[in-house]
Amino acid sequence: MFDRWRVDLGVFVICGGGLVLGALTWLLGERAVATAAWILAAIAALLPLAWQVLGALRRREAGVDVLALVAIGGALLLHEHLTAAVIALMFAGGTLLESHAERRARRELSALLAHAPRSAQRYEGGGLVDIPLEAIAPGDRLVVRHGEVLAVDGTLTAERAVLDESTLTGESLPVTWLRGDRLRSGAINAGDAFDMVATAVVADSTFAAVVRLVEAAQQSRAPAVRLADRYALWFVPLALLLAALAWLVSGDPLRALAVLVVATPCPLLLAVPIAVVAGISRCARRGILVKDGAALEGLAASQTLFFDKTGTLTGGQARLIGIEGVATADADHLLALAASLEQLSSHVIATAVVGAARQRQLALQVPREVSESAGAGISGRIDGARVSVGSLDYVSRVASVPLPMRALLERSLNEGASAVLVAVDGQFAGMLLLADQLRVEAPRALRLLRRSGIGRIVMLTGDRREVAEAIGAGLGVDEVLAEHTPAGKLAVIKAARANGRTVMVGDGINDAPALAAADVGVAMGARGATASAEAADIVLIADRLDRLAEALRIARDTRRIALQSVFAGMGLSLLAMAVAALGYLPPLYGAALQEAIDVAVILNALRVLRIQPLRTSQYRLDPAQVEHLHAEHRELEPVLDRLSAVADRLPTLQGDAFVAAVREVEAMLRERVLPHEQADDHEVYPQIAALLGGDDPLAAMSRSHREIFRLHRRLAGLVAGLSAPQVDARARQELQRTLHALDAILRLHFLQEEEIYQNLAPD
Repeated sequence: MFDRWRVDLGVFVICGGGLVLGALTWLLGERAVATAAWILAAIAALLPLAWQVLGALRRREAGVDVLALVAIGGALLLHEHLTAAVIALMFAGGTLLESHAERRARRELSALLAHAPRSAQRYEGGGLVDIPLEAIAPGDRLVVRHGEVLAVDGTLTAERAVLDESTLTGESLPVTWLRGDRLRSGAINAGDAFDMVATAVVADSTFAAVVRLVEAAQQSRAPAVRLADRYALWFVPLALLLAALAWLVSGDPLRALAVLVVATPCPLLLAVPIAVVAGISRCARRGILVKDGAALEGLAASQTLFFDKTGTLTGGQARLIGIEGVATADADHLLALAASLEQLSSHVIATAVVGAARQRQLALQVPREVSESAGAGISGRIDGARVSVGSLDYVSRVASVPLPMRALLERSLNEGASAVLVAVDGQFAGMLLLADQLRVEAPRALRLLRRSGIGRIVMLTGDRREVAEAIGAGLGVDEVLAEHTPAGKLAVIKAARANGRTVMVGDGINDAPALAAADVGVAMGARGATASAEAADIVLIADRLDRLAEALRIARDTRRIALQSVFAGMGLSLLAMAVAALGYLPPLYGAALQEAIDVAVILNALRVLRIQPLRTSQYRLDPAQVEHLHAEHRELEPVLDRLSAVADRLPTLQGDAFVAAVREVEAMLRERVLPHEQADDHEVYPQIAALLGGDDPLAAMSRSHREIFRLHRRLAGLVAGLSAPQVDARARQELQRTLHALDAILRLHFLQEEEIYQNLAPD
């Protein structure tokens, strides 16, 4: 495969070697050898340069390379061989730096193809036979084992199948399909093995279509215009005109050559590539992989950002967010029962339930007499009790689910959550709610992006509209575009490019076409599908969304410094051109002066390496301390869950049950939450304030503590005045209002603290 960087490296070595060899042999008196060496150096740069300029002229384009071509050619014709060699080396150096910045741009879809299956299991003669994908025909009966990727589209013949379709739709939670449903290739079997009947050949399947979309999008992208060429539109004609006038007025072609030598746009050819390479290097140190200089320039000029939801704005993994239908004392017991049973399931939701139990350090048991219905639920005996865990349909077969729980389940599903119901000995015991939650750094990242000049932020996702709009409203994006297929995302990006530079941020194969079509594609590389990383121009290896804001800052500072170098260098070159046109600057001295200008602009361009990262403070918390602070919040999550549940259920509680519930919540807040907040105020906040700097950087957070203490005092006063069996309607209403206020402020306060901890966490 053609490697431009290797060619440019070879040209640079020949030019440098020829120039040095010529200088040495000249000093030794071998002038013929020296002349030959300088001519060789000049021709080594001249030939590829001439080919490049001719190609540009055929495309009706003209860049800064024209001046270098005329200067080298003119110097050779006028027998200014040393001058020609010096110009050739300067040009070769700039070209080498530029091609180095773009070396990693030529990426193929190797990762996308690696994701695709290589073979399939087909039933033949009463057994299974491993066959190549090309041999699959419509009507073939295939088996898909756990963890395998569906090779072709087909119809499900088993009772049910559980598929991870995040690569196709962006939906983080698995989808359960029933017998007769149409399955799409590219999805991953997240449950037990199942049978299906192929309905298409590989080339006509969904996954192959995604591959073609990526390829077509990459091929349709217009080549990036180099920053240097934009300023050549006026600089090149001006230099040629001034050289022609100097020759015409003086009759001396050497004056024209001198003008062209100092006009050779090395500030353009050197400053821009060096600044870009330095910017790419600075990004790499922050866990941001920029594949080429065009991506960095494109990001600097961007005004519109498109974000996928799952795995980009959210974490991409289900997480326990609540336990409903049980008393606080029974919540951990219910979770332990469900997790003990889910240990034997391969379902991704089961993995999240087990992870939540282990996070709370609950003791899990080994169940007996276990039976699982793939994608629906699992049952078994724990401590002699028959426990069933699974979907509403599965649990409803053995227990009656109360109407309030059904209503809560429906509301939770509309908000994007998933529910796991639990029944014990034929009685409904409770419900676990799980959801894919926002990244901790997402709100800060969007604020930083807006502060950096991004004018429009759009969420572009394949998720359900109600889920996407709920998250979009919380983040404050400008527009939510939901329920889009990969082809739909591609169409949106293409339409948006007509109105300015666009950036698409995503993760998963479903985002790959849009990433390839955008002016700049950004992939969450640490967790996202490798195909997206290959299709994207920038990969956030650090898997933190706020690194995109850092990349934008580095890109814009890089562009600013590069332009400073360009304008300063061109200004000095214009002065030198005027001196040369008057005959006071011979070509060789002009080349030496141009070298001095080059050194100045290079030193300025290298200032990019000193661009500082976006951080609240130069100091960081100790990793163990950050983990301890996060762990304290995780330990208090059950308290917040109970607070929320009691606040919602107060209207249905009566008499002693009402009084017991609110007293329980008040005691939990007094014994667990308030000591935590007091310790934060007196121990944690002073340490963090010292890191952040300023007189009182956590004043707003301390004010939240005062409000939490005030609301608890109100709650304690209301609870002290309660007496069963009758509860005054006004007191009931005031209690519910206070509980809801405490729930809201505590959750917001915890999120704010988490964001501060995240910002101060070590890189």
